[in-house]
Amino acid sequence: MGTDSGAARTLLDRAATLHLHTGNLMNWGRLKKKCAVTPSEELGDCIRTTLNEWSLKVSPELVQESPYTLECSMTPALETINPEERDEMKVSVKLFLLGSGLSSIRHAVDMACSTLAVAQLDSVIIAPPPLEDGVILTLEHLQPYWRELESLVRDNKVVAIGTSDLDKPLLEQLYLWAQVKPSSNQVNLASCCIMPPDLTAFAKEFDIQLLTHNDSKEILSEESFQDALREGIQGAQVDGWLPEWILRYSVIVKARGIIKSKGYIIQAKRKAPH
Repeated sequence: MGTDSGAARTLLDRAATLHLHTGNLMNWGRLKKKCAVTPSEELGDCIRTTLNEWSLKVSPELVQESPYTLECSMTPALETINPEERDEMKVSVKLFLLGSGLSSIRHAVDMACSTLAVAQLDSVIIAPPPLEDGVILTLEHLQPYWRELESLVRDNKVVAIGTSDLDKPLLEQLYLWAQVKPSSNQVNLASCCIMPPDLTAFAKEFDIQLLTHNDSKEILSEESFQDALREGIQGAQVDGWLPEWILRYSVIVKARGIIKSKGYIIQAKRKAPH
């Protein structure tokens, strides 16, 4: 894929953290022409393409610097929100936590605000880290993540917070416990073609918006990420690199309901060898 990416390989070998910014996918001509793909396929394609484009533009100065944290961006596609148009836009985010670090939530929100040049996100939906097989999601699992989201609401970094894939009993438990109530709950249509009536009734009574999504339970496996890394930077040593969180954002023009901008921000870390 393109020219020699030796400089990019060198930087990756020396780094411990990787931040990847796709910019606005609406500016990616190649993705517009593609037929519909799953969110996981789209994400893998975004990682490969962003890394490849970035690796072709690595400067000798950056190699000399050898940063501990590597910022890889699809620079031509990066797009901020014009402050004069901010009130006309709704900035929504879904945050997929792949590791358990609670500090990731605030860090991811800060990065999204910085990338889009906004002070506040209108909505953040959280997808907690996948549980081991046989382990059932409980309120105790959710509470630490929800507290972190509530602190972001109190700090005026986020307006509304929501959940993903909660059934009626768990959504009710969260609602009753939470200080800042969930404003939305996403339901995966692959698992239920129609909304469960008990969930619909509860959401209507307590003014919780029910949304649909088609994200897989594991949006990006370690193996898929390492494959995309290897293909994006030819010959890269990818062992030990693990995705920590994935933030997907969309900027919607409120009056017209159309998507003006959508993209991904990803953080990965390399595990130190034992």
